[in-house]
Amino acid sequence: MRIATFLHQGQPQVGLVNAEQTQVTLLDAPAHERALGALPLIERLVAGQTLPPKGTTLPLSAVQLLAPIPQPRRNIFCVGKNYHAHAKEFANSGFDSSAKVGGDIPSVPIYFTKVPESVVGPTDTVHIPVGVSDAIDYEVELAVIIGQGGKGITQANAMKHVWGYTIINDVTARDWQSRHMQWLLGKSFDTFCPMGPWLVSADECYGTRTHVRTYVNGEERQNASTEDLIFDIPTLIETLSAGITLYPGDIIATGTPVGVGIGFKPPKYLKSGDVVRMEIDGIGAIENPFK
Repeated sequence: MRIATFLHQGQPQVGLVNAEQTQVTLLDAPAHERALGALPLIERLVAGQTLPPKGTTLPLSAVQLLAPIPQPRRNIFCVGKNYHAHAKEFANSGFDSSAKVGGDIPSVPIYFTKVPESVVGPTDTVHIPVGVSDAIDYEVELAVIIGQGGKGITQANAMKHVWGYTIINDVTARDWQSRHMQWLLGKSFDTFCPMGPWLVSADECYGTRTHVRTYVNGEERQNASTEDLIFDIPTLIETLSAGITLYPGDIIATGTPVGVGIGFKPPKYLKSGDVVRMEIDGIGAIENPFK
């Protein structure tokens, strides 16, 4: 199942994308639910309810895709330094405040968050904050969408709590990330969380063994498998839910692989006019201009 959120004739809609990713079938959800995108649909499915009735089928080219969850219930949970090569890349960059206490490879998952207001759609423009930061970087990430919530979830049962997946670009102001000795501010600027192109259910995407890629102006920068995660998805869920109750629709971004801009000598920061495309096998692609 692929759930998309989009604009059609100026109105927010939700619908199901076909397997060929060429068409979307509208779902007749109430207007107040459509404004929240896929979130109410996840809640319905988890509660054992049926989806709203199907309506018109449209070509995807006729709609404007939005972030599948345009207004997350709360902050997006994000994991830092979760691929071995990237952990070393970042620790050696001189911008990693966590390396001062944790070394290159973390012994436990490093969690931070991005505020919900940073979310934008899969083709929306990301705004470079001129005069605020000139060290803007990209990070492709597989994002886990929680289905059945809970607390104290074990690794053995964790995957039963995964509804599905989407793609997130964890856009980062590296100078702010370093200067403020934590990552919330540098990760949460307006438009710093492109998401999409839709949600894909776990039975149609093998998140534990898929590939993620980034291209900047057509140049491949990142290419890795989620099998290379330091802390796998069950470990991330067990760690997070040990003290925090998870709810349907919660989002966990699982970390980015080697190849981010800060890892180059000199760094390859994003500039106005750049276009960043991110792909994850089994999901699709997002492509955002930076301005």
